[in-house]
Amino acid sequence: MKKLYSNKVVILSLITPGLLTFLLAILAPICVSIYFGFTDFAGIGEVKFIGIENYKVLIRDEGFWMSLKNSLLLAVGFIVIQHPIALVTAAVLDKLQGKAEGFFRCVYFIPNVISVAIIAYLWKFIYNPNFGLFNKLLQILGLEGNVNWLGSGMAIWSVLLVLIWHGFGWGMLIYYTGIKNIDPVLYEAAAIDGADFKQAFFSITMPLMKPVIQMNVTMAIIAALKQMETVYLLTNGGPGNETQFLANFLYKQAFKSYKYGYGNAISVIFIIICLVATVVLNKIFADREERRRKA
Repeated sequence: MKKLYSNKVVILSLITPGLLTFLLAILAPICVSIYFGFTDFAGIGEVKFIGIENYKVLIRDEGFWMSLKNSLLLAVGFIVIQHPIALVTAAVLDKLQGKAEGFFRCVYFIPNVISVAIIAYLWKFIYNPNFGLFNKLLQILGLEGNVNWLGSGMAIWSVLLVLIWHGFGWGMLIYYTGIKNIDPVLYEAAAIDGADFKQAFFSITMPLMKPVIQMNVTMAIIAALKQMETVYLLTNGGPGNETQFLANFLYKQAFKSYKYGYGNAISVIFIIICLVATVVLNKIFADREERRRKA
């Protein structure tokens, strides 16, 4: 076996499929996108090179900055609201036994197996100003029950609620899997020493879950930046550009307004933001680990 894996032909045959996939499915489209970002291509017709003109327009585009702000706001919502709750929920599920553990694990994950189209239209009914569930609850509580949840001023917060709720199951499942991989002997030793759930969570679970938290947070930021389907079906970025997100704004510019070159310029900025966010998060987690070791 050692002789087999030291054979260069065998090694080349093993890495070639993955390498070709990366080159053709990832690197090549990125390079093409960078090229078209410097053109005024409309999707059809002649391709004219215009240099950095698209990026100059992008800097002055209020719609782009609104979509970027909303995407970053969603990322903050994922990190500050969704993931702490998901981590605590996963830790509590780990302590459950028998059918209850499996039941609640399935319940929390159900939204992720339902079609995005169904989720969007379900929430449209919930937010309906005339007969929606939220307004009916307000009426039962004796409050004003004709709120336009998807109208100006309220739309962005309503959309954020849907997106944070919809992605909760994935985050919780990843944390749950990470906790299940922690040696239970550590918790048994902590229990013998008199540690309660809170102490075990902060002394054992949190430190050992650092790689999982880092991965989950990075994925959350990227998911927030590329969020499109639910927003497109729920509000399509309206009213105005109030609920416009980066991926949805890119789609509308490239395929609705026929500004294919401009859309590719936006995609290049999108890639840069994702790379910067990944590097910054790796640096933050690395610095924390270094400080912890020195302490």
